[in-house]
Amino acid sequence: MMLTMQFTVRPDQGDPGGFDLGDMSVTGDLGTADSAGHTPDQGMVIHLSVTQLLDSLGDFLRGDAGTLAFTGVDTSFGLIFRRTTKGLSVASKGGVIARTSAPELGEAVLRAADRLALTLPAEDSAAADLSAALASFPRPVEDV
Repeated sequence: MMLTMQFTVRPDQGDPGGFDLGDMSVTGDLGTADSAGHTPDQGMVIHLSVTQLLDSLGDFLRGDAGTLAFTGVDTSFGLIFRRTTKGLSVASKGGVIARTSAPELGEAVLRAADRLALTLPAEDSAAADLSAALASFPRPVEDV
């Protein structure tokens, strides 16, 4: 099993800020889901989307819901997380991307979110929200 996530800010938007457009890319053993390169555009308000992903995925991992449907801010790009008999699956509209464990999923999200957080000035209000979401995300992530 190998799951990677990448959250990126699109270039040429001026000074970095919490409302920058960006993209999510999720790659697993079974495929890739990427918000970049689609018509219509599936880019999103990336910092707010990652904050929302951390909050909702953290609640999902701590809880007992069977499914989490995530859609980024101001986009049609989404991911579906499901509990399975052997762990978790991550899917997009194109199908299952990965079968994974909660610890692997949590680490992939945290690594990508930590890197994204470095792109925002500390005084930006979105930086405070992203930092709070990172701080409240379950660590270490336990298997479900």
